[in-house]
This record gives sequence, C-alpha cells and structure tokens, in this order.
Amino acid sequence: MEPQNLPTRKHGLTAIDGALALIVILLIVQMWLLTATLESYLAGYREVVLPAAIVSGILFIICAVLYLFVHRIDADARETSSKHVAEISE
Repeated sequence: MEPQNLPTRKHGLTAIDGALALIVILLIVQMWLLTATLESYLAGYREVVLPAAIVSGILFIICAVLYLFVHRIDADARETSSKHVAEISE
C-alpha cells in the first residue's frame, strides 16, 4: 500500500519546494529593496520611502500567504500519513 501514497507525497514535496524557493527569492528582493531605499533616503531622496514601504508590505503579505500554503500542504501530508499508518495497523 505504500506505492499508492508515494505520488501524493511527491507532489506535496514538489509544491513545498517551489513555494520555499519563491519565498527565498522574494526575501532576497525585499532585502535589496531595503538596501536601495536606505541608500536613496540617506542621499536625500525622501520621496522613495513610501513607495518602497508599500512594495515591501506587499512582498511580506505574499511571503505570508506562501508560508500558510506550505503549512497547509505539510499538515495534509502528515494527516494522510497518519491515516495510512492507522490503516496498516488495523
């Protein structure tokens, strides 16, 4: 019965890997945005602060949604695994 559960787990792991890769990329972009904004602000360009803060907030929300997606996929995989173990035990 293990091979039936295997494709589902592989798809779940692929989704988690993809979402985590996107989170890493978005966090790198957010760090770059912070650095560029701080450099511009210290150079005297005060008008870049508000748009950068808005974009940074949007990136944060996207990362939070991706994190919730990963958490849900992981919880579903664990639930499926525990049901599968319970079926084998019976």
